[in-house]
Amino acid sequence: MVYFQEKEIKKILIKSVNWIGDAILTTPAVSSLRKNFPGAKISILAKPWVSEIFKGNPDIDEVIIYEKTNLGKRLRLIRELRERRFDMAVLFQNAFEAAIIALLSGIPIRLGYSTDGRGFLLKPSVPIKPETMKRHHLEYYLYLLRGAGLNVEREPPTLNLNEKEKTWAIDILKKKGWDENMPLAGINPGATYGRAKRWYPERFALLADRLMNEGIIVIIFSGPGEKDIVEEVKNRMTTKPIISEGTSVRELASLIGKCSVFISNDTGPMHMASALKVPVTAIFGSTDPDATGPVGEGHRIIYKGVECSPCFLRECTKDFRCMDLITVDEVFHIAKDVLRR
Repeated sequence: MVYFQEKEIKKILIKSVNWIGDAILTTPAVSSLRKNFPGAKISILAKPWVSEIFKGNPDIDEVIIYEKTNLGKRLRLIRELRERRFDMAVLFQNAFEAAIIALLSGIPIRLGYSTDGRGFLLKPSVPIKPETMKRHHLEYYLYLLRGAGLNVEREPPTLNLNEKEKTWAIDILKKKGWDENMPLAGINPGATYGRAKRWYPERFALLADRLMNEGIIVIIFSGPGEKDIVEEVKNRMTTKPIISEGTSVRELASLIGKCSVFISNDTGPMHMASALKVPVTAIFGSTDPDATGPVGEGHRIIYKGVECSPCFLRECTKDFRCMDLITVDEVFHIAKDVLRR
């Protein structure tokens, strides 16, 4: 705690992580930071697509967009940060560059994990203990604060929507034939990291048809570069689902927020759903649900835990049994159980 006794902390800069799912998992740590420094101005430095996650967050006073395009823009950013005279930087991003930016910006307290060979740039530098690596990623960010002597609380992640965004989603869905009294099942068949995280599109199609035949409206979501996956699912279906029309992170979140259940691979939208308190049916294969599973009440995880899983590979090098063993019937009944509850 010695670092926080050197001077009063009035201005804090958080360097966000660069993935949407991970950014959502930092929100409990942001909340704990606010509770430790209730009077400080907290700014967050984030890439454009990640910055959307923090809009409307009551623990954040300002979002600063970071576009890493060329040296000139980086130097202008450092100059701007130096002029703001931050007292402390909290580096949730583990990159060497994040520590360099904080140092060159003249921020005296630079809190981060001593990864990527950057420990000498930090003050304080928090070592990663083996037990920390075994915990959920949400706790990984909390433990950074705890390692520096701050008080932390484990709570579910948050994502805040305003009334305009909620109304936009309702209007879009009504135009597609949805009635607010009808259950809405979100299906997210993509996963940015690679095919090893994706359940089969043909099984998502069979699942969607079964749900639609039960009177449950299905909306299929996609992320950047995943239109082909959605088209494959839609073309294999015999019923007609709603296709998500959201083009921004906020629009995507607004539509997810209207779902009664969200069926997804391990990916960013899965964490968006959990942060919006939408019950998730999460399908895991190559990744570890203990590390990146949805956080909160009412979620269900389907994971077979075969001998080669979690492998964390982008492509399966064997027989893909971790996903092959997950049947349409199993996912359907679990999703229906979630809806009943």
